[in-house]
Amino acid sequence: MNMTNVANTDFSVRLATEADLPLIMAMIDHSRSLMRSRGNHTQWTGGYPSQSDVQHDIAIGASHIVSLNRDTLGCFSLVPGVEPTYGLIVHGDWIDNTTPYSTIHRMACLDNGHGLGRFVMRWCENRAASLRADTHADNTAMRRIIEAADFTYCGIVFMDDGSERVAYQKMTYPMVDSELKQYIEATILPQHNQFDKAHNVSHIRTVMARAMELGTQLGADPNMVYTAAAYHDTGIAYGRDEHHLHSGRIVRSDNALCQWFSKSQIETIAQAVEDHRASSKREPRSLLGKIVAEADRDIVPEKIVRRTIEYGLNHYPELDREEQWQRALSHLQEKYAEGGYMRLLIESSRNAAQLCELRRLIADQSRLRTLFDAILAESNL
Repeated sequence: MNMTNVANTDFSVRLATEADLPLIMAMIDHSRSLMRSRGNHTQWTGGYPSQSDVQHDIAIGASHIVSLNRDTLGCFSLVPGVEPTYGLIVHGDWIDNTTPYSTIHRMACLDNGHGLGRFVMRWCENRAASLRADTHADNTAMRRIIEAADFTYCGIVFMDDGSERVAYQKMTYPMVDSELKQYIEATILPQHNQFDKAHNVSHIRTVMARAMELGTQLGADPNMVYTAAAYHDTGIAYGRDEHHLHSGRIVRSDNALCQWFSKSQIETIAQAVEDHRASSKREPRSLLGKIVAEADRDIVPEKIVRRTIEYGLNHYPELDREEQWQRALSHLQEKYAEGGYMRLLIESSRNAAQLCELRRLIADQSRLRTLFDAILAESNL
């Protein structure tokens, strides 16, 4: 039996076998009933997951049984390789498109399933550099589990039957020093919980993923890339206008970083943080600076428009709908339109094609206004 115990818990995981098939199907039926009792009537319909789905998971070694104190608790599949339904994603984008990933599928439980989701997420994090997951918008319980595990919302994907699912991704960065990761996760990232939506933890994790993706392509030091991306907006606590300078100061004054970096490396990280602003008239002073600045662009058209609107709502709540529209339009034109101050620093990045699409959207004010109105409607303004 392939058993993997996780320290400090009484949970255990083993590979499922054909003999487990009736038990797994019973757990799926029970979880489907839980969904219905919670108001989710549109997920796991039409016989999905079927017995053949589970048999396939077992055959490829992706299906797992979770036990607690030797009592069976639940099951899940961790499927490596490309998930066909993830080929199209709308209203966003994957935070990393190049790292091979595994997908968490078909999690189910018995009556005593409390704590299963949290444990499974932690278990999977130790077995893939990139994890993806999706669930129905009405599956609030699963969404809480995924989001509590620090997955980043990425957009909407479509199942084979055309139904929508909310999609998430999490990068685990096995190439980064484990103690450095622990320090940043516990000390630096939580600081962003107090910031506006344009600079919150979700934004930081997206920038970190994009920076690490670029850093891998360009051969940069992963520890330095990870750290610079994590710190780049910490200075927002002191105001937006000079937050990049405050972020650099925070890096230089954080003595804990001496455990992992030399003084010259810390200075390079600080300069990269200072150089990340798109409005800066000076090109970043190092490759690291270019990586962080390019990653910070995160040019997904709808996301850029949404962040622009959210910033206006947070910082100029006194503006009415038309004034918010004019503010957003002016900002988008000044920064992203043809002739705007936004410029690419790494032409091979994914931002090149996305900037072209964003410029087409800005030029088509009718289409832009429709998107603006839809996003603003969510805020009831």
